[in-house]
Amino acid sequence: MSLAADITDTFEELRDTVARLHSELTRYELVIWTAGNVSARVPGHDLMVIKPSGVSYDELSADTMVVTDLHGEVVRGDLAPSSDTAAHAYVYRHMPEVGGVVHTHSTYATAWAARGEPIPCVLTMIADEFGGEIPVGPFALIGDDSIGRGIVETLRSSRSPAVLMRNHGPFTVGRTAKDAVKAAVMVEDVARTVHIASALGKPEPLSEEDIDRLYARYQNVYGQQGEK
Repeated sequence: MSLAADITDTFEELRDTVARLHSELTRYELVIWTAGNVSARVPGHDLMVIKPSGVSYDELSADTMVVTDLHGEVVRGDLAPSSDTAAHAYVYRHMPEVGGVVHTHSTYATAWAARGEPIPCVLTMIADEFGGEIPVGPFALIGDDSIGRGIVETLRSSRSPAVLMRNHGPFTVGRTAKDAVKAAVMVEDVARTVHIASALGKPEPLSEEDIDRLYARYQNVYGQQGEK
């Protein structure tokens, strides 16, 4: 399959953006070795940009990013795409509002996933960003779109941009790839804090009314012109 001629500089900029966003995963210590990935939907096209499989983070560049269609077929790139490509592609096919997907094995969030336990909404930051508890998705093996199906099924009934896939780790989504990276950073932060709080005692949950008010304010009022 060849790229359409109407893909312009915006496309090349997106490849550069996705490459650079991977450095945020290492900066916040959300990944080790070659694990984890960031992808982004190519606006106006049934395509996505994703990290190549098994390539170290210090070797990533715009040129190494792989372009696939939304069924995981390579469109441009000399390297094989991430082993999670089918999961990302399924999310894009079934959640048209999503422009970016991130997967990490960040320590504390993955520990909650290993327990199969959602992260309760006991912090204002959780209410702000996730709109309630951070849910757990089903266990699924890597290799086909089973993980993607679990992500979509779980997030469709939640305001959360993050899901803890059971015995695997967190996947996050966002309007853009940057938004999805932000959610990945924040889910690890709150996972760590709630773990510590749970070790000290029983954290106090927020009321549904307060969660709704906090979420609405953060999503619609906080920041400069809606930026978080």
